[in-house]
Amino acid sequence: MKAVAAIACVLFLLMSFVIGYALIHGNFNAEGNVLTGLPWGIVSLVDLYTGFTLFVLWIFFRERSVWAKVIWMVAVMALGFAAGSLYVFVTALRSGGDWRTFWMGARANHD
Repeated sequence: MKAVAAIACVLFLLMSFVIGYALIHGNFNAEGNVLTGLPWGIVSLVDLYTGFTLFVLWIFFRERSVWAKVIWMVAVMALGFAAGSLYVFVTALRSGGDWRTFWMGARANHD
């Protein structure tokens, strides 16, 4: 579980750096228009948001609080896997090394 937390932490930092770099040096509107004007750009975005949706479904499954579900969903949809990496990091730390708790969260004690 420590390895999962460490990897998630590194990925969160990497994604945060790359997002910061893009915000400083890129043009979101102009580059987004180019991306959505290309067939493979559209495929990439659909693929990305399919992954986000599946990840959010896991969050919805394992979280008990409606607020936690909504906050994490918005974070993942807005910040991508920077937020997803942070979620995995927090989840790994809170699981106490128990894989069942890691995957199932609040449902881990319900059979």
